[in-house]
Amino acid sequence: MTDLFSVEGRVAVVTGGLGQLGTQFSKSLAEAGAKVAIFSRRPFSRQQIEEKFPGVSDNINVYEASVTSKEELEAATEKLIADWGVPHILVNNAGIDSKPNGSAEQNAPFENYPQKYWDEIIDTNLTGVMLTSQVVGSRMAEAGRGSIINVGSIYGLVSPNQALYAYREKRDGVPFIKAISYAASKSGLVNMTRYLGTYWAQKKVRVNLISFGGVKTANFDKEFIEAFLERVPMNRQAEIDEYNGVIRFLASDASSYMTGSNVTVDGGFTAW
Repeated sequence: MTDLFSVEGRVAVVTGGLGQLGTQFSKSLAEAGAKVAIFSRRPFSRQQIEEKFPGVSDNINVYEASVTSKEELEAATEKLIADWGVPHILVNNAGIDSKPNGSAEQNAPFENYPQKYWDEIIDTNLTGVMLTSQVVGSRMAEAGRGSIINVGSIYGLVSPNQALYAYREKRDGVPFIKAISYAASKSGLVNMTRYLGTYWAQKKVRVNLISFGGVKTANFDKEFIEAFLERVPMNRQAEIDEYNGVIRFLASDASSYMTGSNVTVDGGFTAW
């Protein structure tokens, strides 16, 4: 049974693998014996890798590439293949969002929402997944195997509850509306996952989505957390490493008959 969940010796690409959740995914896969290629917008030295990933740094390389640049993705993928071979796993994790404690301008009412913020979030969260899947996934399809794991959100399944953010206007006197762009980008991943899952099924490349709920960090206002937890049946946010298991599941042969699926991991938020 343990072998079903093994990723030993496999090559995994994790976009945004130096971020909050990306670090967890990269570390977890490396600890399980995978070779992890992190695609990052910023350069990262071997010394920095050793400091950030003690004990597993030999299993981790960082390749400089933005998910919004197909040319950079192509170059990074060719370097990776030369180093370790064609990837077996792709975790499309890179993404951006405006936080509950972010600027009101980035969360303006829909009627006045600046297009520049729409473009930034759609380019990274949706177009970036398409481009990375196009570049890395095509190599997987040529090799006749692979697992692509798209990182989604509960806001790809349900609309943001604006009552969670009402405290900002009361506190600051400026309207604060959770913006449309993040929800639109993550809901787009739902059908992109189905599309690619069926498109590459005959090539034995599986494509699945994980819709995550909130994760415990220090980056949220107390008022938001209190309101949010009232709407979570388990009455808590996920721990920082609590999503690693489902990543490992979808990366391994334990999920060999799954494609085009959405796995919701949200403490029950979308069940109410």
